[in-house]
Amino acid sequence: MVRLSAITPSGPVQLGNYLGAVRRWAVDGGEDDVYFISDLHAMTTSHNPSRLRALAREQLAVLIAAGVDPRSVSVQSDLVRELGALTWVLECTCTYGEAARMVQFKEKSVGRPSVRLSLLTYPVLMAADILLQGAHEVPVGDDQRQHVELARALARRFNGTYGEVFVVPRAVVPPTAARVRDLADPSRKMDKSAKDAAGTVFVLDPPDLVRRKIRRAVTDELAQVRYAPEEQPGVANLLEVLAACTGKEPKDLADGFTTYHELKEATAEAVVEELRPVRERTRQLLDDPAELDRVRAHGAERTRDRCRHRLDAALRLTGLG
Repeated sequence: MVRLSAITPSGPVQLGNYLGAVRRWAVDGGEDDVYFISDLHAMTTSHNPSRLRALAREQLAVLIAAGVDPRSVSVQSDLVRELGALTWVLECTCTYGEAARMVQFKEKSVGRPSVRLSLLTYPVLMAADILLQGAHEVPVGDDQRQHVELARALARRFNGTYGEVFVVPRAVVPPTAARVRDLADPSRKMDKSAKDAAGTVFVLDPPDLVRRKIRRAVTDELAQVRYAPEEQPGVANLLEVLAACTGKEPKDLADGFTTYHELKEATAEAVVEELRPVRERTRQLLDDPAELDRVRAHGAERTRDRCRHRLDAALRLTGLG
């Protein structure tokens, strides 16, 4: 069974990405699973080309450094020819109404005088990502579930019209993972593309910076270390991060602290030690571009080999091969 997951280089990998997804990919990933850096998706809004290229390389290095199987990792744009061909075939299978109904397109286009066409069509590219690799399961949050449903609809329609080529994928809820909130504003998730990075811990942040950000984390005036997410979201966030790094339960951890200072210090040290080997290995990879290029090329070729027969069949059946 093939599972497919991706991370978009809209910013450096942050603690929430690592604890919530990347670390799980490294531990639970199977031989047939597919993980990729979705740099094409990062182009649906205005972007800096040099920064996009650098972030894609950095994210690739972080995934490898975290222990994700290099054979399962690729960069989306390395398969741009294959994806471009299948995306066109699927766009000729999809209707305008289906694309325009996507909630993310509605939300991101509202109030703007103009938006890129890719913002409308990128769910079809996402469908191509999924169908090209023959993914059976796609772990996604609620915001992406609708896109997987589109991939399912397009797979069924293509198979019914031209012949059986694509696996019909299904969206699955990813295993429960750490819910990391912004340290400066625990009402929102930690975000790698946030404009204000004061509340975001990045995987490559130096230890002193990690400590400084966590020491400045917003708590409250109650001066009680309790695990009460509704009443004390800032304190709960720190406990959840500490729990994710230590393998303990937030409620149990709360009993061991009497002050917010103690909690922050313990959380800071736990995060520093959790990220240390990943940060160091990532730096090694980024400092050895030839090795990173070799890993990237091997991953791209393996991914290309897995999908070539599927693309060839789709093109042949639609009269293009």
